Amino acid sequence: MPFEPLTHEPAVEPGQAREIARDLVVVPNLGVDLVPNIGIIGGSHSVLVVDTGLGPRNAEKVLAFAAEHARGRRIYLTTTHFHPEHAFGAQVFADEATYLVNSAQAADLVHKGPGYLEMFRGLGAPVARALDGVVLATPDVVYDDAYELDLGGRVVRMEATGRAHSKGDQVVTVPDAGALFTGDLVETGQFAIFPWFPPHDTDVSGSRWIEVLGRLAAAGPDIVVPGHGDISGRRILTDVREYLELLRDETWSRRDSSLPEETIAAEIEALMIERHPEWEGRDWIAKGVGCFCADHLKIAMG
Repeated sequence: MPFEPLTHEPAVEPGQAREIARDLVVVPNLGVDLVPNIGIIGGSHSVLVVDTGLGPRNAEKVLAFAAEHARGRRIYLTTTHFHPEHAFGAQVFADEATYLVNSAQAADLVHKGPGYLEMFRGLGAPVARALDGVVLATPDVVYDDAYELDLGGRVVRMEATGRAHSKGDQVVTVPDAGALFTGDLVETGQFAIFPWFPPHDTDVSGSRWIEVLGRLAAAGPDIVVPGHGDISGRRILTDVREYLELLRDETWSRRDSSLPEETIAAEIEALMIERHPEWEGRDWIAKGVGCFCADHLKIAMG
């Protein structure tokens, strides 16, 4: 979610898809803003699509690609969280697929979806065009904590992580392939995305995010498909967690000195850019500082 208006189309490119394990395909985001990594996971009788792309036109391309890959198999859809480039194409799948999400994400779609749709429409004409005609979809299946989907000879596990990047974050695990889809809990080549937009949205929790990444790393996946950026190995889970821990520690140490938040953010942004000069998304550092300042205040108040 960039702050500057986009001048390019946030287009999903199914022609660039590649198989990362048996009957497990990823349509990569190719480093394009507001384009997520999208998964198609196959079993003997069904396939599961992970995320839709931004808006109906992108989702139509994803559905067409998934249907071709499925070759008559049943199609399911899930989304890693409710943010527009991940879930705001689900309406296209309505007559073709069964849509599954966790209950917290379903609530996010209802209560926050309209506000995010309006906010994203302000991110430039290409984004507004991509969102033209969006109707927020209602999931067909809603689960609370975890859901195991049998695709035929392959069981995929969807798990609600609890509040971290959003209230309704979900990871998707393909155990036989050692693969993990993280959504925006993990990005490669960029600073962690903190959707910290007080007073409209303050549900992101840096402290819980760190805990979630620790649990995911302990599970030891071989392949990690991030929300955005290159597919990686399990080390990326530790790398992101260590970045968040450093961001927290640097924020809290300065917060104890009662410095203004703007000063804290400027100092920490300079430090993080020095540590990771090649990473994109520098605007998210200050948002992360704001989030950890709020976490610090909650702890101080007991």
